[in-house]
Amino acid sequence: MEPVIKINPGASKWDIRHKVWDYIEEKNLANFPRPVHNRIPNFKGANQACSRLAFLQEFKSSHTVKVNPDRPQQQARFVTLEAQKTLLVPTPRLRTGLFNKITPPEGANKEQLRICASAQGVKDFSVPVGLEAKVKIDLVVVGSVAVSPKGFRIGKGEGYADMEYGMMVSMGAVNDSTVVVTVVHDCQVVDVPEELIESHDLIVDYILTPTRVIKTDCCKPKPQGIYWNKLDVEKLQKIPILKKLQALEEEAGKDVTLGSVPATVAGTVAAAEPAPRAAQPRRQTRRRPRLSSQQEEEEEFKQESKPERKTEGEQNFRQRPARVRKESRGGEERATKGRGRGGNFKEKGPDEKGSEGTASERKVPPTVTTVYLGGIPTGLRVSELKTVLREKDAVPLRLTWQGAQHRAFLDYSDPEAADQALEALQGLNLDGQGLQAELAKSQRRGRRSGQSDRRPGPGATQKFKTSTTEEEVEKSEQ
Repeated sequence: MEPVIKINPGASKWDIRHKVWDYIEEKNLANFPRPVHNRIPNFKGANQACSRLAFLQEFKSSHTVKVNPDRPQQQARFVTLEAQKTLLVPTPRLRTGLFNKITPPEGANKEQLRICASAQGVKDFSVPVGLEAKVKIDLVVVGSVAVSPKGFRIGKGEGYADMEYGMMVSMGAVNDSTVVVTVVHDCQVVDVPEELIESHDLIVDYILTPTRVIKTDCCKPKPQGIYWNKLDVEKLQKIPILKKLQALEEEAGKDVTLGSVPATVAGTVAAAEPAPRAAQPRRQTRRRPRLSSQQEEEEEFKQESKPERKTEGEQNFRQRPARVRKESRGGEERATKGRGRGGNFKEKGPDEKGSEGTASERKVPPTVTTVYLGGIPTGLRVSELKTVLREKDAVPLRLTWQGAQHRAFLDYSDPEAADQALEALQGLNLDGQGLQAELAKSQRRGRRSGQSDRRPGPGATQKFKTSTTEEEVEKSEQ
């Protein structure tokens, strides 16, 4: 099959990235989040492509599989859990460590496994795996922006996949025989020039698309560890686990001298390649400005009280997600924002009152009107919903997130603002699933929002059930 995207001679990695991102946007080949620029694209057909993993002989014979945390590889995480294999997922941007081992509840059904495979599930059903752990990884699944049939891969330009693999080499978890698989849309399979691929770049053995499986037979070696001369002090300060690895390798007598040129990624700065956001301006779109992927993740983690993690032997089935359990008696997560258009949401601070407080305690105007949003897809992140609300010009004063129950409550300053939001949210569809937007039941009874009888009790988060309307949710909780 001939590549649908033609790469011009002399193209840089960033030229190729933008050509792929532009094509996916122009042809509407991606699901939320959009636009796909500076992301691993969540392409349409990702589930079909990931499901092909189960038929690879190398996957069938594997015991431990590492899958990246990106949205398009969520089905690959589910397939791994369903096959009862050990699943390792890197921590986002390597902030708190290298891996998390996903530990589903004993006897988990498919719906519970799907939740465990989601971004929230990765946080709620996992135990950390440190550098000292004796882990043998049989198969690695990564995302890509572009990949060639020869196995030459280009990521989104931040180098985390390359860095993760280098760290796995250093801890003895992988070697040249470890199978690397990437999952992409057919249009992302392009002719990547071999001269762009350096020693630190991760190459792949298999490419899975919605329509085919490509065995690359790539002869290039995989990275042999962390290339310290490609890193600088700033990168080490951002990723504490790199400092720890540097100390370990220095004790072992290895050269860990850092480079003097600021590194965009661990071992992935090519002198001829322009900086990602300076020399290569992002393609303009008609969409409203949004948070970057890093800011989205930081927003999700902001104000979170991190409970002490249990050891693997102590890990139990968490019937209530950590973020929900941390919140108030109503079992909900709240976010607030300023009144300015397109402003940022804020997570509820630890000193704020719980959801059962009065409107004055929560500093919500007495005229506040609440909109119920039901049918939220499994795995949707609160930051993604916030982005949609900004794009629809329907940003609330306060957002109550109950993702485990597939719903959210949006507080607006008055009935007129709520009506405008309802009009904007009609027909909203995320990940192929239609959402239900309506006035909250308490509003239809003439009550003021914030009353505790419209919020779920503590037991509500124990259910793995999708409810579309608020009445259905209340019936399911009774």
